[in-house]
Formats: sequence, C-alpha cells, structure tokens
Amino acid sequence: MSKRQVHLGAHFPGVNNTTVWRDPRAGSQVDFSSFEHLARTAERGLMDFFFLAEGLRLREQRGKIHDLDVVGRPDTLTVLNSLASVTTHLGLAGTINATFNEAAEVARQFASLDHLSGGRAAWNVVTSSDAFTGENFRRGGYLAHADRYVRAREVLDVARAFWDSWGADALVADPTTGVFARGIGEVEHHGPQFDVRGPGLLPRSPQGHPVLFQAGDSDAGREFGATYADAIFTMHGTLEAGVAFTADMRSRAVRNGRSGDDLRILPGATFVLGDTLEEAKENAREIRFLQVGPEQAVAFLEQVWGRDLTGFDPSGPLPDFEPEVASDIAQGRTRMTKDPRETARTWRQLAEANGWNARELVVEVTGRQQFVGTPGQVAAEIDAYVQADACDGFILVPHLTPTGLDEFVEKVVPLLQERGSYRTEYTGQTLRDHLGLSHPHAVPSVRATA
Repeated sequence: MSKRQVHLGAHFPGVNNTTVWRDPRAGSQVDFSSFEHLARTAERGLMDFFFLAEGLRLREQRGKIHDLDVVGRPDTLTVLNSLASVTTHLGLAGTINATFNEAAEVARQFASLDHLSGGRAAWNVVTSSDAFTGENFRRGGYLAHADRYVRAREVLDVARAFWDSWGADALVADPTTGVFARGIGEVEHHGPQFDVRGPGLLPRSPQGHPVLFQAGDSDAGREFGATYADAIFTMHGTLEAGVAFTADMRSRAVRNGRSGDDLRILPGATFVLGDTLEEAKENAREIRFLQVGPEQAVAFLEQVWGRDLTGFDPSGPLPDFEPEVASDIAQGRTRMTKDPRETARTWRQLAEANGWNARELVVEVTGRQQFVGTPGQVAAEIDAYVQADACDGFILVPHLTPTGLDEFVEKVVPLLQERGSYRTEYTGQTLRDHLGLSHPHAVPSVRATA
C-alpha cells in the first residue's frame, strides 16, 4: 500500500510575530531578490507552492505602528506575477481580501496569474469587517461581522461564474474562417452585494479556477471552507487536534455535497534544526526569545489586558489586576481572546505551575506549531502527522528572510524522500496537479443568477 504523500508550502516571512527582522542575517522585505530566493529554494525543494499573506492596513497598538508585523511589503499580485517568470512549477498563492475587493476584478487578476504562470495560481480568501481596516477604503464598519462570509460566498459565486464564462474551446482564433472566439457565456448576477452582467474578459485559464485557500477557524469559517475551498490553512498544534480538525472538515465537505478528499488540510508550522535534539531545543529557545523580546511581550499582554502597560516589567509576574473586557488598544488585528479575564486566569495558573515570568509565559502561549529536532526527527514527525491524517502537509513559516528555508530543503527534504512520503520530481505542471486536486469542468455557456 502506497504511503500518503506530504504536501509542503513555503510562507514568505512577515505579517506575523514569527519573523525575526532584527536578526543581522535578515534580508529585505521589499527587494524582489528576497522573494525570488525563497521561491527558488522552495522549488528546488519540490514544494507545492509559495504563499504570501497580506494586510490591508498597517496595524497599530497604542496609536503606533505594531512592529511585531513586518510592514511595507509590495502588492501581493505584483510579486506573484513577477515570480511566475523566475519559476517553472511552483504554485503561487496570494492572500486577497473578499470584503474590500470587487468580484469581477479579483476574478480577472487570478485568471491572469493562472495564464501567466501556466496554471499555478492560488487565492487565499480572507474576510474583514473591522472599521479600522475599512477606513482605507472609505467603508469603515460598513459590513456587519456576521455578514463577512455572506459577502465572501457571493464574491466566489460571481468569480466562479466569470471563470466559467469561457468554454474550454471558446478561443478559436481561426484565420481561415475569421472566427476568433465563440461560445462565450454571459454572467448575470443580482444579489445583495453585487449586480453584474457581462462575459469574463479572459479565456478559460489552465486550471479553470485557481486553487482556493481558506483560513477561518470559526464555525462559519469552517462551513465556508468546506463549501468552497480546495485547501485549508489552519493552526492546530498537536497531532490529536489535527486528527479531530481534519475529520471535522472532511465530514463538513461531505455534508456540503463534496468528497472529503476534495480538501487539503495544511497547518502553518515552524521548524528548528540541530545536530542533536538538545541543540535544536536550545536553538528554538533562542529564536523564540528573539521573536518575543521584552517590548513584544508587553505588547502581547496589552492585547489581553486591554490597557496601556507602559513601564511594565515583563521579567516579573503577570499583571495582578483584571483585564478590561472592552478595549480598542490594538487596531487592525483580532484581540487575542474573546474572554480576556478567563485567559488571564489560565495564564496565571500556567505561570505559577511552571515558574514562568510574564515574558516566558508569552513565549510559550504565542508559539506556532513547531518541529524541533534533528533533520531525521523532524522528517519523521512531519510524516507521522500526514500518515495519521492529522493533515495533508504543512505550510512552513521560516523565521528569517529570505534564507530561512534553505536548511530544511538541504537536510529534511531528502529524508522525506527516503521515507517514500515526498516527491522526487514534479509530475504535473499545475498547482492542482501538485496537490492532487481535480480541475473544474469547463462550462460552455454560463448565466449566473441570484
């Protein structure tokens, strides 16, 4: 019986607190050479795709730019289209917000990327309803939080209609008959968010539809992903949690008329390697304390306590007062907890049980899923997750730009290949081929109505 195959994506560092941008070895977040280096490394490692996150407004805390995030990154689609010219097989996945973009425009942008890359485009569909982000679009607070997936569903319904408006044989370009195109369907959609009519502007792209990613973990987000997504970018941290999440998503897909095999479950994960387990653990500890310096620890505490903690010493115990239930101290990001007082009680218990000071506590509770060990140990653990159906693979998030993936490709990938769990060459051209996903059937004529 053949083994389940591991799928891997490469997340460009930044837009989170994983990146150690103060490390002297860290490179630019703007220069194209950084994006190119990581993409070429990922392709050398035969990975499925390169992944870009994106924010629509610089996030703030206490009225200042929140420096736990890397800021000033170029536009996602500009970067991905540029990478299409320096890679040949690597998928190109970009995060584009469904709340603040028009369906027809996004449909054309991703169809363009799919054409220019030869079928390697992917769209990570995200939503936002906060007024702070909306102010950049003169729509502050215009969308109720409960409606964010209502709009996202309609965005995708309209986008799919545009992608399907050209049949597979619509582009004729026959100089003998003088026929350039035929059988182009007209999209007609009338809904609460969109009222559009007309054909798509591009012929059907190589994949038909770009691969769709989704990352929301609420019940509404899971339902949305089970209905529309091809891949789920999730954050579960243990094998047991992964098995439960994956089973839930596959069952939801079935309830929505799909097969459970239509979904690829891909948690984000970091990795730290060493010649021995002890060395790897020490390396991981050093990296985490670079990621969460004293000022970063205080910033995280402010997000839970909901108040200005200027002057607080993170080398001592947690604050001895209760958090503010309602607070807008952090703008443009979700508060770390829905119940800050319960979180504070839990954190105090953890700190007391383990003898942690405030900074040490933050280091522990804000860590992403990590693989720490020798290359052989990391390869074995990744393989174990996939074979247990806790996921289909991982989106790797290195802590350094742009060289953070180099060691993984050099040392871990060959061991995954030796285990028979990872490709030794690309066997397809499109991202759907890499992920083992079907290509949507072409529809010769489409009229979408709501």
